[in-house]
Amino acid sequence: MKHVNRLMKDAVANYVFPGGVLLVSLDRHIVFFEAYGDANLFSGRKMTKETVFDLASLTKPLATTLAVMALIQQSRLTLKENLGSILPLFKNTDKEKIRVENLLYHNSGFQDYRPYYEAVKKIEPGKRKNALREFLIKEPLIHPIGHQVVYSDLGFMVLCWVIEEVAGIRLDRFVTEIIYRPLGLKKMFFLPVDKKPPVAEFAATEKCPWRGKLLEGVVHDDNAYSVGGIEGHAGLFGTAGDVFDLLSELMAVYRGSVSTGIFDIDLTRRFLSLNEQSGRALGFDTPSPKGSSCGRYFSKRTLGHLGFTGTSFWMDLDRAIVVILLTNRIHPSRDNNRIKAFRPKLHDAVMENFANDRSLKC
Repeated sequence: MKHVNRLMKDAVANYVFPGGVLLVSLDRHIVFFEAYGDANLFSGRKMTKETVFDLASLTKPLATTLAVMALIQQSRLTLKENLGSILPLFKNTDKEKIRVENLLYHNSGFQDYRPYYEAVKKIEPGKRKNALREFLIKEPLIHPIGHQVVYSDLGFMVLCWVIEEVAGIRLDRFVTEIIYRPLGLKKMFFLPVDKKPPVAEFAATEKCPWRGKLLEGVVHDDNAYSVGGIEGHAGLFGTAGDVFDLLSELMAVYRGSVSTGIFDIDLTRRFLSLNEQSGRALGFDTPSPKGSSCGRYFSKRTLGHLGFTGTSFWMDLDRAIVVILLTNRIHPSRDNNRIKAFRPKLHDAVMENFANDRSLKC
């Protein structure tokens, strides 16, 4: 993996990101795991394998989607249930027939993003979550339900609401109790903004204009922050090692290997299967036909996700390859978009290494 190592070093030198951690695995065995650059440019603190990252939208597949899976497994929810039957406030609205699966496939009709925080942050903290949900109820749909895929933060905010209504507890507590703790994931967690963050090495993110400070151990996403740090689209923090352990468990279940029993095999395969109509899996992204961030060589049965802060993972289910790239590319500013061109080059280099190295060949 010399070329891969060089690419990561060059990325730091060329300001693609201040620092990052790259983990590559084959058949659930780690074959490459290194840290590069700075976790905080201002203090000079270095990135390590134990650095905790704001995972941003990796929250969607690694927390919210898995929480939905758990509720289905417990026979408390189904993919076909609609919002009107779960959340009374959606009855007699244009959204009452949106199904859980529509939210997971991003074809609910919701638009992608709204800066709700601009209004929500002016409300007293205890009333902000309800205020956000009022906005979601009133938000006009931009497409008929099920007709158009639009990657949507809003849909996963609604999923958070669904989960909390059905589970009877907050999203972060549910996934921790049902999934993270049983798997021994001690460095994957949500961070409520009103609580002191745990002692950990956090990757710094943006010097936020409206919050007036450098964010470190505080959720970056504006909407998630405004309602306390726990949301369905963002708010999850974690290390590369814990992301790997979680994905490794899903991979084991999907491929019929020995696992912990936390995830049901049939349900896991259902969630990790590509839907031809939507072009996505339930809660997970799939490679774009052209210009995918995972490059040119991953198989058609590949799932992954990107996070705004500079995080990503891709797992090739056919070849049992996982690539986890966690960076602080928005440190100190979100205006740095060099990672977009870097990601496919890195993933191509990883896959070319597998093709050329007989000892690692899959």
